[in-house]
Amino acid sequence: MYQAIVFLPLAGFLIAGLFGRVIGHRASELVTTALLFVSLALSWVAFATIGFGHHDVVVPVMEWINSGDLKIAWTLRVDTLTAVMLVVVTSVSALVHLYSIGYMHEDPHRARFFAYLSLFTFAMLMLVTANNLAQLYFGWEGVGLASYLLIGFWYHKPEANAAAIKAFVVNRVGDFGFALGIFAVFMMIGSIDLETIFAGAPALAGKAIDFFGWKVDALTLICLFLFMGAMGKSAQFLLHTWLPDAMEGPTPVSALIHAATMVTAGVFMVARLSPLFELAPNAKAVVMFIGATTAFFAATVGLVQNDIKRIVAYSTCSQLGYMFVAMGAGAYSVGMFHLFTHAFFKALLFLGSGSVIHAMHHEQDIRHMGGLKDRIPFTYIVMVIGTLALTGFPLTAGYFSKDAIIESAYAAHNPFAIYAFALTVVAAALTSFYSWRLIFKTFHGAPHDRHHYEAAHESPLVMLVPLAVLAAGSILAGFPFKELFAGHGIEEFFRGSLKMDGGEHGIINAMHHIPATVANVPTVMMVLGFAVAWLFYIRNPSLPVELARQHEGLYKFLLNKWYFDELYEVIFVRPTKWLGRFLWKKGDGWLIDGFGPDGVSARVLDVTRRAVALQSGYLYHYAFAMLIGVAGLITWFMFGGAGVH
Repeated sequence: MYQAIVFLPLAGFLIAGLFGRVIGHRASELVTTALLFVSLALSWVAFATIGFGHHDVVVPVMEWINSGDLKIAWTLRVDTLTAVMLVVVTSVSALVHLYSIGYMHEDPHRARFFAYLSLFTFAMLMLVTANNLAQLYFGWEGVGLASYLLIGFWYHKPEANAAAIKAFVVNRVGDFGFALGIFAVFMMIGSIDLETIFAGAPALAGKAIDFFGWKVDALTLICLFLFMGAMGKSAQFLLHTWLPDAMEGPTPVSALIHAATMVTAGVFMVARLSPLFELAPNAKAVVMFIGATTAFFAATVGLVQNDIKRIVAYSTCSQLGYMFVAMGAGAYSVGMFHLFTHAFFKALLFLGSGSVIHAMHHEQDIRHMGGLKDRIPFTYIVMVIGTLALTGFPLTAGYFSKDAIIESAYAAHNPFAIYAFALTVVAAALTSFYSWRLIFKTFHGAPHDRHHYEAAHESPLVMLVPLAVLAAGSILAGFPFKELFAGHGIEEFFRGSLKMDGGEHGIINAMHHIPATVANVPTVMMVLGFAVAWLFYIRNPSLPVELARQHEGLYKFLLNKWYFDELYEVIFVRPTKWLGRFLWKKGDGWLIDGFGPDGVSARVLDVTRRAVALQSGYLYHYAFAMLIGVAGLITWFMFGGAGVH
């Protein structure tokens, strides 16, 4: 069963990728989608078996690497943490596959598109079932490759190519740190097998690594390197710039990247390696600081964006920051709870946005929309449900998970606990504002593009069914699982697959004893954000325009995403281009070509050309040359050769 969960998407990729032209687009769609739904059904069975049956599984697949002390077997590790991720990945991916049948029905290369989707899913499943860091790194790079292929799927668009390259390059920065972390683990412990690492980690306490002549605490350095990888994959502050540009890919790709695969990989990795992070409190402080900063930063930028997909993208970036706040607080199960619930309502919001774009003939600017609730009522309803869950409306999935993160920040003993609590509370208000801004400008008010408005129509059933399922998940994924992820049942449910901060007597217990006023703050912020959005975009639409005019500098600062792209352009891109141009013109052109092909080699060529000219082909020329040679030889013997004797 467990092998089938992982390798059925690979089979779909191979069938659609290798034989798509033979079997046709429709068969490729149906095969890949059907295999994903089989994998989905088996994943829920595994979740029930592992999570509630208290039966962890290790499934050997094959021997992989055997080199000196490095011995790696390809093994599937399925515990509760893995089972949660299997459900998340296969549920969202299967629904995205189904949705894509309708969304991509006009694309002439959709067999290749479905192959890439299945490859993306397989790589993520390999990542979450890894039993060692090399296998995890294989899946890690696999999702990076698949994201590159899918973001740049419409390769005829220069923007899509640039976005794919940007995602690939920025992730190389984080992946370099992740690789260094793996190397450091092997150097200090002698193994990259997870069980061996967890058993040997306590012995590293107090040990140092000589890092460029600087003695650094081994566990702190290892965890920081590993978290650097998470910052890239999960688009955290400073390495976040690729995520909004990833919207150049088809909308189903955005849903898959943001809800279940690539960006959740970093959160999962930190949770999986929680036994290491628990022994490195300074690294946990960095995790919380970066997470809180990301949550606030992305929320501020989302306030003023006008592309419907970019608004949801910055929402993802912000929510990932929330998850890392929980990781930094030591409430790993709470962070995983938000990952679990977030997958449903974020996939819903992205696919709902795709339904809007489909209805508006690929228009993505919310300023050109308006009044669509009357044209696409079902999409409107599910988008509202997704927004309620995202903003933390009571009894929705997001209410239970996001509020629990804010409570964990308040109860944590992390040096940045108050900082994280304050920023996540503010971000909750900002999230509510920009989420309802999207709803009001898209679905309410007067139409701004009458032509597209009149032509707008509801999406086909194959796209609406996934929306309905995700809408149900956005409500039902919260309360039934609250006790398992953030209540008294966590120790029994996770059974050692997570290393909690003091267990039930630590952070989770402290969360249950915070003041009621603190616990209600996120709900107050949610209501405040909604009220301001209603005032700005329903009651008095001229107010935000006037506010932007009065604070033009701040507005442009947020609209330009804190100028990070421009800053990186000056600091990294231009110097790199200058260096590349210098090495090209001077190093390669002047030095290597000048002294190589254009220098010594060119002179040799000149000499050979002149020598070839001596070969005239006339017999009397050769006879004359022989006579000259013989005469010269006789002369040498007569005058020079005689002196030898």
